[in-house]
Amino acid sequence: MGYLDSEQDSMRRLRGLGRALRSLAGRGGLVVGVIAAGLVVSSSMARVQPGNVGIRVNNIAGGVSPDALGVGWYIAPPGTHIYEYPVFTRTYTWTGNATEQSPTDESFNFQDKNGLSLKADVAVSYHIDPRKAPILFQRYRTDMDQIIAGPMRNAIRNAIVERAAQLGVEQIYGDHKAELIQTAQRRVQAFFAPVGLEVEQVYWAGNIGVPDRVLEQINAKIANEQAALAAQANVATARADAEARIAKAEGDAKAIQVEAEAIRTNPEIVRMRAVEKWDGKLPTYSGSGPVPFLGVQ
Repeated sequence: MGYLDSEQDSMRRLRGLGRALRSLAGRGGLVVGVIAAGLVVSSSMARVQPGNVGIRVNNIAGGVSPDALGVGWYIAPPGTHIYEYPVFTRTYTWTGNATEQSPTDESFNFQDKNGLSLKADVAVSYHIDPRKAPILFQRYRTDMDQIIAGPMRNAIRNAIVERAAQLGVEQIYGDHKAELIQTAQRRVQAFFAPVGLEVEQVYWAGNIGVPDRVLEQINAKIANEQAALAAQANVATARADAEARIAKAEGDAKAIQVEAEAIRTNPEIVRMRAVEKWDGKLPTYSGSGPVPFLGVQ
């Protein structure tokens, strides 16, 4: 059996129902017939909601329609089910907070390269490529919620576990935190892309849980490193100040040396300096005679 056969059977049943209604109408049973017809028709229809794409599955024959269904109403005869996959961006968070999406702890557990147990909430945003939606169903044979809870969660967890096992806790909690989740994202994207599950982003949904004693050690080390950096900065500043003073002293000494050499080779410089500093007053007397000032030709 195929979809065409199922739909043809449905149409035959509907035509038979119409003949029965006409017969009932002749016998005064029109109202009952209309109600019965409404029940039959409603039970044979399914709707694909806006923002989704539909996959028609024949549960009796085990067939999957190769073409995705757009938004609208479709005939779904007995034995037929239409699964819906989102074509718009959806987000799911695996968290240990019981007040959010699940009452159970769904956070991820993993270990660093030394076997230290760590824990984190992780979120994913995704959508389905409508052209590949039938391929996605053929791969997993279930709805979107089950894919997220099973294959998606497993793929992300495995990617995080694999990369985290190559890093120390200080790296995971520190400078490799972003790199770890980005590496997991790239691996998950590559894994699901062929079946049309487009993973837009995988990201930490909170801080990485580290044992208190380890966190204290990490914070103490960070504080020590910051203090060391501050001390190095102070030393560098002091060294720079000392070097500046030495350079200034060397420059002053060099200037004096140059000036002394200039005076030795050219005595007129002394007279020129005296003229530059003269305030315009004549020399005053001291002792028995005037203080000599400048020789005037």
